[in-house]
Amino acid sequence: MISMRLARHGAKKRPYYYIVVADSRAPRDGRFLEKIGTYNPMLPRENEQRVRFVEERVKYWLSVGAQPTDRVARFLADAKLAGSYTQRTQPQKSAPRAKAQERMRMEAETAAKEKEAAAAAAQE
Repeated sequence: MISMRLARHGAKKRPYYYIVVADSRAPRDGRFLEKIGTYNPMLPRENEQRVRFVEERVKYWLSVGAQPTDRVARFLADAKLAGSYTQRTQPQKSAPRAKAQERMRMEAETAAKEKEAAAAAAQE
């Protein structure tokens, strides 16, 4: 499978990324098929040099079936080169466990009852 992803370059604590088209089995900074853009996170968001693409090549690789990673898909959506980006949902593993959810629900109910009682006392 072909993917469009970031390959990190630059110095320590000074990241600079190439946006590359690579085989999904290749290492992150390893072999790639073509370099199609750059991303410099050190620049402010409004700077046009922060994310740059070779538009013709991006359109070609998308037409061939290359799958962009989440970050690259967001960049493409911002540049109007691909459809809108929808953020993936968080995994359910990160949700609190059953007892913690029950405790949070009970605390919320108690707080709501106290708020109602305070509002009723204020009206009297």
